[in-house]
Amino acid sequence: MSEILILYYSRTGATEALAREIVQGAESVPGATTRLRTVPPVSAVSEATAGPIPASGPPYVSTQDLEDCAGLLIGSPTRFGNMAAPLKYFLDNTGSQWLSGVLAGKPAGVFTSTSTLHGGQETTLLNMALPLVHHGMLLVGLPYTEPALSSTRTGGTPYGASHVSFERDNDRLSEDEARLAQALGRRVADIAVRLDASTG
Repeated sequence: MSEILILYYSRTGATEALAREIVQGAESVPGATTRLRTVPPVSAVSEATAGPIPASGPPYVSTQDLEDCAGLLIGSPTRFGNMAAPLKYFLDNTGSQWLSGVLAGKPAGVFTSTSTLHGGQETTLLNMALPLVHHGMLLVGLPYTEPALSSTRTGGTPYGASHVSFERDNDRLSEDEARLAQALGRRVADIAVRLDASTG
């Protein structure tokens, strides 16, 4: 089985809702399985550390999770057009994986959520893509062959899945947002399975 790592940071549940739709999409691909992980919050006090297991939700990610995956999707809420500090902190500490090239040639996708329509979704997606490109990953987006990309009046971009929570509950995705998140999961998983089959 090709394991797809879905890694996210979420404070209000919006990014987590996207992650769970991505899991559904990835798991619909024969030969693919998923591993859902999150990152601990970053403390303003440098000595503070989070416990090894979160109080609720999926486990915290480890660098071993990265090394084990056949494909990767990362998600974060938008913070001034960029990813949130906890996800960036984790990625900033993947120098060993970069040196070993363990992620090179694997497919990857990105997803985000914002509370406003023009809250920096696309710049956040592009900023999350940069470290993945440095790792040598193969970036997977959402083409306009996905009908929901042309019909959406909420989130969704060619750069990756997204959610806008403006005037809605944070974790309530629109039908188009859910469809596009599932499509992104399917696309990354499908490519991972094909690549594994060609090298196995």
